[in-house]
Amino acid sequence: MKTNTENTISILLADDHILLAESLELFLKADGDFAPQRAETLDKALAKIEEHGPFDVVLLDLDMPGMGGLQGLEKAIAANGEGKVVLFSGQARQDAALRAIEMGAAGFIPKTLTPKSLATAVRFVAAGEIYFPTSMSRTKRPDAPGEVQLSQREFQVLRGICEGATNKDIAHDLQLTEVTVKMYVRSVCTKLKANNRTQAAIIALSSGMV
Repeated sequence: MKTNTENTISILLADDHILLAESLELFLKADGDFAPQRAETLDKALAKIEEHGPFDVVLLDLDMPGMGGLQGLEKAIAANGEGKVVLFSGQARQDAALRAIEMGAAGFIPKTLTPKSLATAVRFVAAGEIYFPTSMSRTKRPDAPGEVQLSQREFQVLRGICEGATNKDIAHDLQLTEVTVKMYVRSVCTKLKANNRTQAAIIALSSGMV
């Protein structure tokens, strides 16, 4: 979707909880960085995308009418093209969230987030990061990988990746250079046998490492 200013993030709130969606729409409009629209069913969301073109970020309620579980997510991802689609749900279902990321979703944003935190999460996603709440990683999965030895710095960098932080953000938080952070990211990916930082985050979160 084309927006009036280059830095404005176009967002589609695809959720049938009208009060929540309207409240978020008002908050995001007032923030100034977002151009939000709403849809109450999957069909209406797909129609919005077709009418306006891909949104920067689509927040997709997993239980919205017409979804049919993750089948609806697959349709939304295909329709939104280069834009991002994120699961938006009130229930913390780790397996479904991880499966969604494997299918191409840009993460999982719980409805329990405050509007301010949600706006931050959307910014991370729009910047190309995967958002996944660390609170969902506390349960060890039966298919967790074997013990991986990470240094304190590597673990700090991995935690930043899992929280959706960019290399620049991690460098600022840890008082390191971006070049050093990139070195740690490569090291973490190697130890986790991950092809990229996104896969490293999925492995870490699904195994309860973070």
